[in-house]
Amino acid sequence: MEIIAEIGQNHNGDMDMAIELIRQAKENGADVAKFQLYDAKALFPKEGNEWFDYNCKTELTRDQLEQLSDECARIGIEFMSSVFDVGRISWLEDIGVNRYKIASRSIYDADLIKAVAKTNKRVIMSLGHWRGEKLPSYEVPGGVDYLYCISKYPTPLNEVKLSIVDFKVHAGFSDHTLGITSCIAAFSRGARIIEKHFTLDKQLYGPDHACSMDPSELKQLSQYRDELMSCL
Repeated sequence: MEIIAEIGQNHNGDMDMAIELIRQAKENGADVAKFQLYDAKALFPKEGNEWFDYNCKTELTRDQLEQLSDECARIGIEFMSSVFDVGRISWLEDIGVNRYKIASRSIYDADLIKAVAKTNKRVIMSLGHWRGEKLPSYEVPGGVDYLYCISKYPTPLNEVKLSIVDFKVHAGFSDHTLGITSCIAAFSRGARIIEKHFTLDKQLYGPDHACSMDPSELKQLSQYRDELMSCL
């Protein structure tokens, strides 16, 4: 069972904060510190997007990516990133990532997924935007872990519906609820992977902080995971 602390944009464009988020993720029991790698002006619409300037501010440069990866290696936590365009796959290959993440919004981007598959590394895919009755059928030689996901920020607890999820088919759960109740429920139902946004302070400016877990919640979740594993 593993916990992915999805730092994403929650560093708010501040590298000192990004480094502290990595350290807090490690200290409080996460297995992975995850970021997002994108060309903000290409990925995010400007019109009607109140977060456009924020999206641009939180775009990582290649040098920043290397700095974050180096910090993860230094303290002993896996670095991972969602990648949103083919060109930045080479950035992640250069730093030697173990796995790739395909976000829900990219689940129909066949060119991106095919390019990631060519790395022969394992891929995690969130299914928040997937509308097929069956799981995607992309050919990924390294293997795929599918995460059940609802792309609603935040997701009300009564809309999670974990009872319909077969965690022998889905590897885990990418959570956007408030708090960690649904994460605990998913682990108890057999999820092997939990991914949840991670912040130092839920009151910080940014679209994802409110539905993120803070260090104390991550510590609670990791303790539950460890205790659950000890009695299985």
